[in-house]
Amino acid sequence: MGGVRVKKFEQPKNFKFSKENLGKIDAVLKKYPSNQKQSAVMPLLDMAQRQQGGWIPEAAMEEIARILDMSRLKVFEVATFYTMYNLAPVGGYLLQFCTTTPCWLCGSGDIVKAAEDHLGAKIGETTKDGKFTLVEVECLGACVNAPMVQINDDYYEDLTPETMVALLKNLKTGKKVTIGSQTGRMGSCAQEGPTSLAEQAKKAKIAMAEDSGKGGKA
Repeated sequence: MGGVRVKKFEQPKNFKFSKENLGKIDAVLKKYPSNQKQSAVMPLLDMAQRQQGGWIPEAAMEEIARILDMSRLKVFEVATFYTMYNLAPVGGYLLQFCTTTPCWLCGSGDIVKAAEDHLGAKIGETTKDGKFTLVEVECLGACVNAPMVQINDDYYEDLTPETMVALLKNLKTGKKVTIGSQTGRMGSCAQEGPTSLAEQAKKAKIAMAEDSGKGGKA
């Protein structure tokens, strides 16, 4: 799964979707013509991964193949092609570090090193307490707010080594964390604040560069 090195683990012999997820599956299948229900393989894989706590066992793929009337090989092909599907257990927090050009130019290497040093685990490893798994990924599309990391479903942007460590400490202790920009940047506007649509920005209570010099919320 994307270069993650994991210790030996046992594949569960059986997998069944929960009652709640079975209801969701019915809703998903209604989105597709009855003769094209195999198109639902990706959302069902995601559903299985969430139910299993972050990864997809082989038994789940076989169950999806049964539900969609498709060969298990076809399900395996999809699951192994997309890096968003984890085929081995991961930590409670999956840290996906973008290290492609924009993030790298903005210091993603320092972000990765700070996380590795603080957690005592390298890229591709899971911490001894099982809470954090570190992986390196391609561009996640938040280039304006580089460097950034995706943790589970959320983006954390405009990071520094210090804010990365602070974020990890808060996650470990269960404290509330700020999702998105760690500098207060609004959306993907310039660091100095909005540079166009000034009237609209003021109505939205976004500080203007001449007002604050820093951007962010008014």
